[in-house]
Amino acid sequence: MKLPFERPLIKKIEAGIPSKFGMKPTLKPIDNIDGVPVSDLIEKYGSPLYVLSEQTIRETYREAKQAFETRYPKVQFAWSYKTNYLNAVCKIFHQEGSWAEVVSGMEYDKALQNGVKGSQIIFNGPSKSREDLVKAIDNDSLIHIDHFDELFLVLELAQTSAKKPKVAIRVNMDTGIYPKWDRFGFNYENGEAWEALNRIMLSGKLELVGLHTHIGTYIMTPDAYRVAATKLADLAYNVERKFKHNVRYIDMGGGFASKNTLKGAYHTGIDTSPTFEEYAEAISGALISSNLNPDQLPVLILETGRALIDDAGYILGTVIANKRLSDGRRSLIVDVGVNLLFTSFWYEHEIYPAKGETQFTEDTTIYGPLCMNIDVIRAAIDFPVLKQGDQFVIKRVGAYNTTQWMQFIHNRPAIVLIDENGESHIVREHETLDTLLENERLPEHLK
Repeated sequence: MKLPFERPLIKKIEAGIPSKFGMKPTLKPIDNIDGVPVSDLIEKYGSPLYVLSEQTIRETYREAKQAFETRYPKVQFAWSYKTNYLNAVCKIFHQEGSWAEVVSGMEYDKALQNGVKGSQIIFNGPSKSREDLVKAIDNDSLIHIDHFDELFLVLELAQTSAKKPKVAIRVNMDTGIYPKWDRFGFNYENGEAWEALNRIMLSGKLELVGLHTHIGTYIMTPDAYRVAATKLADLAYNVERKFKHNVRYIDMGGGFASKNTLKGAYHTGIDTSPTFEEYAEAISGALISSNLNPDQLPVLILETGRALIDDAGYILGTVIANKRLSDGRRSLIVDVGVNLLFTSFWYEHEIYPAKGETQFTEDTTIYGPLCMNIDVIRAAIDFPVLKQGDQFVIKRVGAYNTTQWMQFIHNRPAIVLIDENGESHIVREHETLDTLLENERLPEHLK
């Protein structure tokens, strides 16, 4: 069989000992997920394919939980549904002891269907409807009030409700992070948060159970959480002193960084992202050093999502074509597009071949299959020369991709969970044309 011709490429040799082909790439293939061969998964379920590792989910959760429980006496995690609300994923976190944190009526109903008690559902978000709030009040859920209009609506509902609504307020603040997230909640510095707390306490109609903040996303500086925890503890202390009332919990939200690498970052996320221990040290240190009564310390609630699930997710795919761009650079066209990998807009995702067939690498642009110029998975990556039909693996895609994905041009693929015994299970079926047409209706005059 005649080998395909590859034009010579002059490539700078970096430090180290090269082989006769140049420097040996450090990109080691990923040929299995939890012991299950990538080729077997694609053969059985098709390409592209999402794969989730149950073992990684549980191990990561336990690592985070231990980091906080060894530093603070009362800790409770609440799984962030918007990060990944596949029932299989939510069930795993609930089995591990996590509550549910939701931001819509749809997510709230999903949590109830997953068997979560109403009293263990935290209802966040700026767009709770009247019906949502009535349901949350009736189920003894924890309502995190986002703005004054919502506060007035909850006060109105409390007048006719048989139950006293359990509420907290979301607080935004300056923690030194830019851009400052002040869209959600009541501001700390201008006194808005303190005013909201006074209105709640003086009304006598609501039960103030907690304080909540979510300072941003992908926070790389644990000290920002120390500042936030200090300010929430200050509010809790002022409530305790003025109203002789102890809040039951302080909710620090989420925003912990995963090990993904942000676009434009000089170092990789593996090298720069803080550990759970560093986040836990900053938050717990602020709370135990505050003026709060040590005999009635509030429960510390954490809503981290991305850092708990990113590592557990993979996308397996196949090369469609291998071509040269007009400037001579190599490009790959693959069957995974930005409609399936929304986070490729802000991450430099790690991509690995599924087999180690060559040491030869080139500066490569990896495009998805969509008929859109923005469909770029990696704009530039030193990648092995793959040919049509070769398989690859993209790491750390567990967060947000299956909640923000789109059915666009191509049907969305199946999602598979590999359990702790190495068995694979379909947790979401591959879409078909029937899936797309299911909710369409054709007017009679067009039939």
